[in-house]
Amino acid sequence: MSTAPPPRAWRRYTPAQTVIHTAARVALAAITIWMLARLGVTWEYVADAPSQVADLLGRMFPPEWSFIGALVDPLVQTINIATLGTAIAVVLAIPIAFLAARNTTPNRATYGLGRLVMVVSRSVDTLIWALIFIIVVGPGSLAGVLAVAVRSIGFVSKLFAEGIEEIDAGQVEAVAATGASRGQTLLYAIVPQVRPVFTGVCIYRWDINVRESTVLGIVGAGGLGFALNEAILGLEWSRVGLILVVVLGVVVISEAVSAFLRKRVT
Repeated sequence: MSTAPPPRAWRRYTPAQTVIHTAARVALAAITIWMLARLGVTWEYVADAPSQVADLLGRMFPPEWSFIGALVDPLVQTINIATLGTAIAVVLAIPIAFLAARNTTPNRATYGLGRLVMVVSRSVDTLIWALIFIIVVGPGSLAGVLAVAVRSIGFVSKLFAEGIEEIDAGQVEAVAATGASRGQTLLYAIVPQVRPVFTGVCIYRWDINVRESTVLGIVGAGGLGFALNEAILGLEWSRVGLILVVVLGVVVISEAVSAFLRKRVT
């Protein structure tokens, strides 16, 4: 009487796949170790970091609440930098978006120009733009507004262009078939379709810019970051703690406001 063969044990990988995965893990670990070695990390400082963080938090809290009055003007500057920068970016991004959208751009040259503006704007961080505009217009809130605006143009115009490219071409053809001019077609067939996208992108970018504006003052572009930098340089850690609490509050409120507005427009 013959006996049935024993059931085969299930394995997730074949022996060859197991060897490949093991080799990949070893290679990844080796690359990670090599990168850490190239960073020049002082591991003695890393080991002492927890005690340093605890000491720093002990210096910052409780915050110096009596200093809150001096933060009103920097807080207003921060909100103004974010709002004005976003408004300027939206105004400039709209024509760039229509140039960078395949279905609305006049020709390849204008398409390439629009895409080039997007890349240049998005490839440079806001702090770098702030340093550039501080040299051009001097330190202060104006440099912050310009930095936020120029950095936001690429982000806003890219999302605008993607929204334009996704419109229903049938509505555009229907309006054009009535004998409407190019401007009328744009106004009555394209703009109504992309208005919700435009509104949502504007609110979202304003929320991002509020967060970025809180640190621009570190390089001299005004706002809460300037007060934070002064407090750090003066080793006034209780004031640093207060400023960080205010920054956190601003970010939380801006997130709540942007979520409310996005809900209302969608």
